[in-house]
Amino acid sequence: MKPTTYYPLPSFKAPFFLFLAFSLCITHQAFASPMEDYYMQKRQHMIRLIEQDVHETSQYLDTEALDEKVLKAISTVPRHKFVRPDTIEDAYKNHPLPIGYGQTISQPYIVAIMTDLLKLSTDDKVLEVGTGSGYQAAVLSELVKQVYSIEIITPLGEQAKSRFKTIGYKNITTKIGDGYYGWLEHAPYDAIIVTAAASHIPHALIEQLKAGGRMMIPVGSNFMTQQLLLITKTIDGELQTQQILPVRFVPLTGEH
Repeated sequence: MKPTTYYPLPSFKAPFFLFLAFSLCITHQAFASPMEDYYMQKRQHMIRLIEQDVHETSQYLDTEALDEKVLKAISTVPRHKFVRPDTIEDAYKNHPLPIGYGQTISQPYIVAIMTDLLKLSTDDKVLEVGTGSGYQAAVLSELVKQVYSIEIITPLGEQAKSRFKTIGYKNITTKIGDGYYGWLEHAPYDAIIVTAAASHIPHALIEQLKAGGRMMIPVGSNFMTQQLLLITKTIDGELQTQQILPVRFVPLTGEH
C-alpha cells in the first residue's frame, strides 16, 4: 500500500493576493459594467422623453430647451435606486410612480422643469419640502452646494436618508418634520422647492427665501389640478408670481 503523500499548501505571498484581488475586481467590473450601461441607456432615453415634453409645452415654459447642466444631473442620478423594487422596471419611464404611504416619485419631466426654473448656481443652498424617495434632492445635489430636505412621513424620511448614505450623497441634510414651517436654522435659502401641493404659499417659506431667490410650488386643491407657481423674491423683498402650467401633486400634509 502506497503511503499517503501530503502536499503542503502554497504560501500565499503578497503578489498572489494582489493578483487575486485584481482578478476579482475585473470579474466584478465585467458584471457591473453591462448593468451600468443598461441603466445609462435607460436614462438617456428618459432624457429624450423629457426634451420632447419640454418642446411640446414650450409655450408654458418660455423655452424650447432646458439647461444642459440640469439634463446632465438627471442623466447622472440613478432613478432606479429611488423607486420600490416592484416598480424598478418602470424607473425610467416618464411618469410618476408610487413609493408607499400615499406618496409618489414625481414624473421626470416635472422634476426637470422645476429644477431648471430655479436657475441654480453651484454655491446655492436649497430647501426642499417633501423628501419623498429622495430623487429630487439627489438631482439638486448635483447642481448646488447644499440641500436641506424635510419629510413629514417618518419611514420615507428614514429610507431617503439611508439611500443618500448608501449611494454617496454627502451634501444632502435631512430631517423629519413639517416642511410647511420650513427649516429656520439654515435660512435664508437661495431657492426653495415644494414637492407637494399647498392650498396657499406658506408664509414661513416666503420669510426663509433669500432676497433674489426663487421658489417652485404647486398650489391648489387636494387631488385636483393645481397650478405650478414660480415665486421670485426681489431684492426689495417683493414677490413676483408666475403661473407655469397645470399639474397634479399629492397634497402637503400636516396640521395647518
